[in-house]
Amino acid sequence: MPPLAGRIRTRRGRVPALAAALAVAIVAPGMTGCAAEPDPGTVTVLNSATDTAEHTANQRFFDRCSKPLGLKVEQNSVPADQIASKALRMASSDSLTDILELDGSELPQFAQTEGLRPLDEVGVATSGLSASAKSLGSYDGAQYGIARSVNSLALIYNTKLLKDAGISPPTTWKELRAAAKKLTAGDTYGMAFSASPNADGVYQFLPFFWSAGGDEAKIDNGKGEAALQLWKDLVADGSASRSVVSWNQQDVNDQFIAGRAAMMINGPWQVPVLSAQKKVDWAVASIPVPEAGEPAVPPIGGTVMAVPKNDEDPAREKNAGKVLNCLNSEKNQLQWGESVNNVPTRATAAQAYAQHNPKLAAFAELVTTARSRTAKVGTGWPVVGDALAGAFQSVLTGRTSPEQALHRAQQQASAGK
Repeated sequence: MPPLAGRIRTRRGRVPALAAALAVAIVAPGMTGCAAEPDPGTVTVLNSATDTAEHTANQRFFDRCSKPLGLKVEQNSVPADQIASKALRMASSDSLTDILELDGSELPQFAQTEGLRPLDEVGVATSGLSASAKSLGSYDGAQYGIARSVNSLALIYNTKLLKDAGISPPTTWKELRAAAKKLTAGDTYGMAFSASPNADGVYQFLPFFWSAGGDEAKIDNGKGEAALQLWKDLVADGSASRSVVSWNQQDVNDQFIAGRAAMMINGPWQVPVLSAQKKVDWAVASIPVPEAGEPAVPPIGGTVMAVPKNDEDPAREKNAGKVLNCLNSEKNQLQWGESVNNVPTRATAAQAYAQHNPKLAAFAELVTTARSRTAKVGTGWPVVGDALAGAFQSVLTGRTSPEQALHRAQQQASAGK
């Protein structure tokens, strides 16, 4: 799981029901209880910054932005998998925070309740954000959430192993198979990735599925099969371990730093651990694509900050908007992104990030072509994600062919809508 801002959440299926209840709690008149009168000079935030270092880093930026406004910010931090239920309880007692930070893939579930305020209505400027970042925070054509920084996936490789084998970082699927096979020796596999039956595996499958022309809105369009075949071939070649079906993204990184994988698919949240390794020289490259010259299309991940509606005290919404504007200045985005190894969402800040952090420049490039998981299917994403997970699990365990797997996945997705 990625640390700090930009985690990839692994829970599935809980949010729709919670969001439905949240809609009742937020918008149904007479359904809320009595709450203590909030301090007009305090902006409250619900987030998952339970780690002491993360909480402290967040507070430093919050203070930087709130003090010049004569305000203060108070964080209410709970574990990531409790954000939705905590928001529900707070809404039910009329005590929902002024800012709600949640995973970007969950935003549609909350925006659908009509309990969030479009950001332009509270003065938050979203011009200058990358298209992928805007997509991450939007629902039904409106911008409800803003991300300070985002993450994605890339190919991370052991520079020494590739150099010793006389191999350049692969850029196409054909080169990837050849390189992975040549790098496989002894206890070391050429390639490692997560194919676990949850959000980690789905997140890692999407760059291959989308780059091949796969469509989450029509899973069996005849193009995604190539991505399944590639994963199947890598395992069948012995270039990737059969254990990928149970590895999460942390497991993949563990294999890499232990020298049991020469290349892996992973994200910038692994950088602190990788940088601490004295015996592993590593570098980052773009994810290989089906044919040379085609753009990689990875998923974009990260958290977004939204403003819950407060019709009784609109001044609180405006204060929240002022804080969000400051947090998302070019300077603050750049400093925050560098502190968490994520890419700023303002284009100018992302360019500066790449210049300041050349080793991670590939991530800055990849987020420009990255896509939001919910852009096409909105609130239907949890069902689609489960369907895709079932597809690659069935193929990698030899139960079905790629074509059969995606046909069944489409049936599953349609039935779950």
